[in-house]
Amino acid sequence: MVELQYLISESNITIKAAWRLINNNKKKVLFIVDKESRIIGAISDGDVRRWILSGKSICEPVTEIMNANPVIAKFSDSKESIKFLMIRCNIDSVPIVDENNVILDVVSLHDLMKNERSNELKKENIDVPVVIMAGGMGTRLSPFTKVLPKPLIPIHDKPIIDIIIDRFLAYSVNTFHISVHYKANMIKAYFQDNNRPYNISFIEEATPLGTGGALYLLKEQIDSTFFVTNCDILVDSNYADILNFHRQNNNKITLVCSMKHIKIPYGVVKTENSGELKNIDEKPESDFLINTGMYVLEPDIIDMLSANQFIHITDIIENAKQSGMKIGVFPIPDEAWMDIGQMEEYQTVLRKFETNITQKSA
Repeated sequence: MVELQYLISESNITIKAAWRLINNNKKKVLFIVDKESRIIGAISDGDVRRWILSGKSICEPVTEIMNANPVIAKFSDSKESIKFLMIRCNIDSVPIVDENNVILDVVSLHDLMKNERSNELKKENIDVPVVIMAGGMGTRLSPFTKVLPKPLIPIHDKPIIDIIIDRFLAYSVNTFHISVHYKANMIKAYFQDNNRPYNISFIEEATPLGTGGALYLLKEQIDSTFFVTNCDILVDSNYADILNFHRQNNNKITLVCSMKHIKIPYGVVKTENSGELKNIDEKPESDFLINTGMYVLEPDIIDMLSANQFIHITDIIENAKQSGMKIGVFPIPDEAWMDIGQMEEYQTVLRKFETNITQKSA
């Protein structure tokens, strides 16, 4: 059970800070309180996402986005009435408050119904195909990749590709297609030597086809919405939410993008009139949505490709946009994206996993 301290915050924080707290507590909600700990608002993961997609800054105060009239339950309410309240309002968690609206606890629908058979508690099941792009040489991780292909680089006791697959298995995904080229036999041997509770096939590139060209080889194998992910990234987000967002918005392609805060440690000079100084912006900071390397695609995107065509998936996206297809963006917090594409990032991911292991064993 998530401790109450991780589910509440005073209002003197930014939307960005609130999003970080939401991502860390895994409830996808944060309750905002005043200095007397009385509830004054609530903010969800979806609220932040809609704010970002409207083009607004996450450095604004959390009060700009919070729901100032959140659903609450009184400590005197019965368990049945609280359960009915959450079902009626279609919410997963509700704060329990005293007569002064001070939060005493936060309960979830799962907690109230864990001993009951209910459609509301069925495990999220997306069961769509997943394509893992694993054919690259991984030169940025040299010299490791001189010995091992990038998908088999270990994160503690597991290769990165197993961690990627495990995260999809949690959503009942049963079909994986893996594109291979560099050290393909080693990757195939790794999977053949282990019994797997899911279906797996390999897309073999005779020559490198870029980060998107191998999708053509799936032309006769995929006829439904599918995920594509690079083999050197980990996305810690709700994959069912990503898929639902894609479908509800009728996107042909959805990019999963991480909000990155970039600070330039120098004074940025702007000029005008052929060299006249306009101003100096000292150590400017900005937030950018960064492409993580995970996507959701509709199968007709494959029809845009040709046999043996070298093309990157970013070019496929641009071609689809130029053709008038709807391309969507699903934002996730910075902390929800881990990249092991370079040695420095790989070391960071190792430290993060080590911290998580230590916390779980404590």
